[in-house]
Amino acid sequence: CSRPQKVCLCPFLPVHPLKVSTCLYIIQHPAEESRVLRTVPLLAACLPPDKCKVLIGRRFSEDRYPELATVCRNPNTLILYPGAEATNLEEVALMPSSPSVMIIIDGTWSQAKDIFYKNSLFRLPKQVQLKTSISSQYVIRTQPTNTCLSTLECAAVALSIMEKNKSIQETMLRPLQALCSFQLQHGAQIHHSKEHLLKNGLYDKPMPKNKRKLRRMELLVTNVKI
Repeated sequence: CSRPQKVCLCPFLPVHPLKVSTCLYIIQHPAEESRVLRTVPLLAACLPPDKCKVLIGRRFSEDRYPELATVCRNPNTLILYPGAEATNLEEVALMPSSPSVMIIIDGTWSQAKDIFYKNSLFRLPKQVQLKTSISSQYVIRTQPTNTCLSTLECAAVALSIMEKNKSIQETMLRPLQALCSFQLQHGAQIHHSKEHLLKNGLYDKPMPKNKRKLRRMELLVTNVKI
């Protein structure tokens, strides 16, 4: 896990990489690479190298990324990005020919949106989303809503659905739970979602002056899907 021995997460990782048929392509925003407490390294440590490929950048052209372009044009590729055009992954997983590749964008919501809409390649695969009500266990980082999940959590839930194996989710979340536990023991605070803070009158930062951002925060309070 490349962490100091005192907070080593290796005992919480699977002894052997998980055997999965699905290959993940993690499209990581450059800002995520410099974060100390990020989840993608833990995700990669749970899977064989050929089943988890991380590409870092903001723009992905067909000329610079021919392998990615081929993947995006493959009819068996999915991209995990919620929205009106997205199909619930559970429905797709029931189809006779199971998809073999999934693309997941790693970054804040605004960073992920920028990557998704400014790269035409990512609108070629079938768009899917997770229909889940579970709350994020990544409690040391603030999420927009209670049900927003980290990249590791998204991958864990998605793989458990696609591989039809619930134990995959439990195994992959174990190092994340340990990471949060270590951080809380060493002075970190639990980060409630913006949704929770706003609804309970605990949001102590200045409200945004930008009308679009202010509207998004109002929608969080009223439970309107954004």
